[in-house]
Amino acid sequence: MTDRIANPWGERTPFARDEEWPVRVDQFLEDGVSEDEVDAWVQTASILHSNGDAYDVAVKDGRMVGVRGRAIDRVNKGRMDPKDLFGWQANLSEDRLKRPLIRKDGELVESSWDEAFDLMVEKSQKLLREKGPLAFGFYTTGQLFLEEYYTLAVMGKAGLGTPHMDGNTRLCTATAGQAMKESFGSDGQPGSYADINHADTIMLVGHNMAETQAVTWMRILDRLAGPNPPKLVVVDPRPTPVAKEATVHLPIKSGTNMALLNAFLHEMIENGHYDQGYIDEHTMGFEELKSTVAECTPEWAAGICDVPAEDIREAARLLGESERLLSTVLQGVYQSHQATASACQINNIHLIRGMLGRPGCGVLQFNGQPTAQNTRETGANGDMPAFRNWDNKEHVQELADLWNVDFMKIPHWAPPTHAMQIFRYAEQGSINFLWISCTNPAVSLPELHRIRDILAKEDVFVVVQDIFLTETAELADVVLPAATWGEKTGTYTNTDRTVHLSEAAVEPPGEAKHDMDIFLEYSRRMDFRDNDGAPLIKWEHPEEAFEAWKECTRGRFCDYTGLTYEKLRGGSGIQWPCNEDHPEGTERFFADSNFNTYTETCETYGHDLLTGAVNSEADHRAMAPNGRAFIKPAPFLPTQEEPGEEYPFRLNTGRTIYHFHTRTKTSRAPQLNAAAPDAWVEISPSDAASLGVGEGDVVRVESPRGAMQAKARINGIRDGVVFAPFHYGYFDTEGHDAPDGQPRAANELTITSWDPVSKQPMFKAGAVKVTKVADGNGEPSPAPTTTASAPLDGANGSDGPVPAATTGGGAAEVTERIGG
Repeated sequence: MTDRIANPWGERTPFARDEEWPVRVDQFLEDGVSEDEVDAWVQTASILHSNGDAYDVAVKDGRMVGVRGRAIDRVNKGRMDPKDLFGWQANLSEDRLKRPLIRKDGELVESSWDEAFDLMVEKSQKLLREKGPLAFGFYTTGQLFLEEYYTLAVMGKAGLGTPHMDGNTRLCTATAGQAMKESFGSDGQPGSYADINHADTIMLVGHNMAETQAVTWMRILDRLAGPNPPKLVVVDPRPTPVAKEATVHLPIKSGTNMALLNAFLHEMIENGHYDQGYIDEHTMGFEELKSTVAECTPEWAAGICDVPAEDIREAARLLGESERLLSTVLQGVYQSHQATASACQINNIHLIRGMLGRPGCGVLQFNGQPTAQNTRETGANGDMPAFRNWDNKEHVQELADLWNVDFMKIPHWAPPTHAMQIFRYAEQGSINFLWISCTNPAVSLPELHRIRDILAKEDVFVVVQDIFLTETAELADVVLPAATWGEKTGTYTNTDRTVHLSEAAVEPPGEAKHDMDIFLEYSRRMDFRDNDGAPLIKWEHPEEAFEAWKECTRGRFCDYTGLTYEKLRGGSGIQWPCNEDHPEGTERFFADSNFNTYTETCETYGHDLLTGAVNSEADHRAMAPNGRAFIKPAPFLPTQEEPGEEYPFRLNTGRTIYHFHTRTKTSRAPQLNAAAPDAWVEISPSDAASLGVGEGDVVRVESPRGAMQAKARINGIRDGVVFAPFHYGYFDTEGHDAPDGQPRAANELTITSWDPVSKQPMFKAGAVKVTKVADGNGEPSPAPTTTASAPLDGANGSDGPVPAATTGGGAAEVTERIGG
C-alpha cells in the first residue's frame, strides 16, 4: 500500500530506452469495500487532467465505490493520478444540483425543466427577432464529451448562426493548437507519449508535468530510474519537482521565454546542429530564422532571462547533440508573453534538426484540460469542425452540405470570436444571451471583478449548466443541473490523440440531465431545421452523435472513420487518424515529412507572430508551401507590464497536483482537499526577509487590478517573483464564503491581455506588490514523505502542501500492483 498524497507518483518501475513501460495497476476502494464485493467495473478515462489515463469505475449497489487503472491501455499502463484515485467521490456529494433553478425577485429558486426551457426559449426567440444571432454567446469547457461538443457546435453554428462560441480551453490550450497550425498547417500533436520510451533528451518548457500530467511524469521517472536515462532540460522559474530532476534547470524571469529559445536556436545554428538536407526539402523560412537569431547569443539572453550564459549554452548543446529529442510545453509558455511565437520556436528546434515522426523525436504541445482536444476538433471553441479553415469557402460549403443548411448560415465572415472578446461584447451590450456550460469563469478568467460585473448585468441573460452551484452559477438567471463523467456515455481524446470511451456507470442524481440531452432539447424547442424542413440535429443518443461526427472527419487530418464504440470497448484507447489506411490508429505524425500546409487543406493561412495579422488565401498560395513546414521566427519583445517601484514583483500563477481548475470537484474529495485546503503565496527567502515575512504569515498581494490574501510559503522560487495557485475562489467546500471574507482568488490580480495570435490570456504576466498582513503560527509547512527518485518538498517549491499523511480527509492508501 502507498500513501498517494504523500507520494503522488507511487512506486518506481524502472525501464531502459526502447523498452516497453512496465505495467503497474493502481486501485482505490471506499473503506469497507473489497474487490469481491464490487458488482461491476465500468470502463472510463480521466476527466481531471489532459493525460487521458484509462481506468475502470467500481460500482456496488448502484453507486460508485472506487477506481482501478486499466493495465491494457497504452497511455497509463494501469497507473492513476491522485486526482483520479480520489476525485470520483465528488460525484457522491450531497450538494449536487438536482433540479433547475430560475432567478425570481433576485433569488435563485427551484423550478421544473419545462419552466427553465420555456424561459430560455422565450428569451432566445425574442433576441433573434430583435437583434439576430450575434446577440448569443456560448462559453463551454474542456470537460464535456466529444458528442456533446459536436452537438453544441452544430446547434450554435447552423441552428443560431452565431460566431460567438469558445471554451475555457482558450485559457489553457489555444496556443497549443495555434502553434501547430502555424508550423505544421493544422492542429494535431506530432508526437506520442511512447516517445518518452525512446528519447535520449527531453526538454520541458514551462511545464510542471509532475503536477499537471502526473502519470506521464511517472513514465519519465521510470526512465530516469532505469539504464541509459534521458537528459532533462527544464525551463521554469520555480524549483518544481520536474526542475529538481533536471540535467540543466533554467529558472528564467517570467515573460522571457522568447529570448531563451532564440538563444537556443542561435547556438544550434552557430555550432552546426541542424539538418540542412531536411530543412531544404521539408521546410521554408530557415534563412529568415538565421537572420533573426544571429545576435541572440547566450550572453545576450542571460542579460534578459537572468540565468547564467553557460547554462544556456549547455542546454543548447544537449538539444543540438541529442539523437532523439522530445519536447513538451504547457502553461509557462501558453499563458505567458509572446505565447504563440515562443511555442513556434520549440517547433522550430525540431524542424531544423529534422526530429519529427520518428520514435523519441517529437513535440507534445500539451493540453491543460481532459477534453480540450475535442473542443478544438469539433469547433466548440469557435473553429470549424474537423480542423477546417473558417477562411476557406470550400471548407464551409462542406459543412453546409453535411448539415444541409445554407452556406451563409454558418458564420465565416470573420475569425471566430474568442472568449475574452465574447465577455467584452457582453460587457458592451451586444451579447445579451450567454450560455456557460461546465466551467466557472467567475474564478478562472482574468481580472475577476470585471467578470463578476459582466455576469451580473441586467441586459445579459446568463444560463449556467453545471453539477454544483459554483461562484458563476450564483450569478446566473437559469441554472441547469447536469450529469457528469461516470453518469453518461461518450468519447474523449487526450493530448497525444488517444480516443477513449467512457461508459455510464451510475445514474445522475435527482433530475440532472446529460449535457447532450440539454442541447438537444433546446434545439427541439427552438425548432432548428435543415433545408428540407427536417430537424437540424438528427441524432438522439451518444453513439449516433459519434457516427455523425465520423462523417464530419472523413478525409480530414483528424479522421475518426475507422473508430467505433465497439472497437473502443475493452481494449486500449486508439490514436487518430484511424481509417481504412490506418485501421489501428496512428502513433505519430510526419514520418513522411509531408505537412498539412497545402492551401486547399490547411486549417489556417497563417499569422504574423508579433501582431496577429492574418494572411489571405492569396498570400498563402503565393508562398506555395505544398507540404513543407513553416519555420516562423520572431524577435523578443519586453513584457507590457514590468515591475517598478510601486509594484516590484513579477506575478506567476499555476496549479497543484491535488486540484483541478477551480476545485469544483477536487475540493469535494476529502483526501485532495485535506492535502491543499487553501491558497498560498510563494516568495523567495531574500524577498521574504526584506518584507519581514515569515513562513505561514498572512500576506496581501496587490496588482493594479485587485488583491488577494493568503499565507506565505518561503521556498526556492527566484527572487522578484511571487507565485499563487489559481484554483481557489470565493467559496469553501460547503459553499460558504472564504475564511475572513478576504479574496483568495489569484485571478483578482491577473491582467486582461492576450496573445495576438492564439488569443490566450496572459495569466503569467503583470506586476504586483506584497504586504504582510498578520503573523502566522510560526510553524513550517509539514515535510512530506518522499522517495529518492521522486522528491516533492512542500517547503522547497512544490505547487502544494504535501503532508506526510492525510489528516481528517479519509484514507489515502492505494494498492499498487506492479506487473498487473
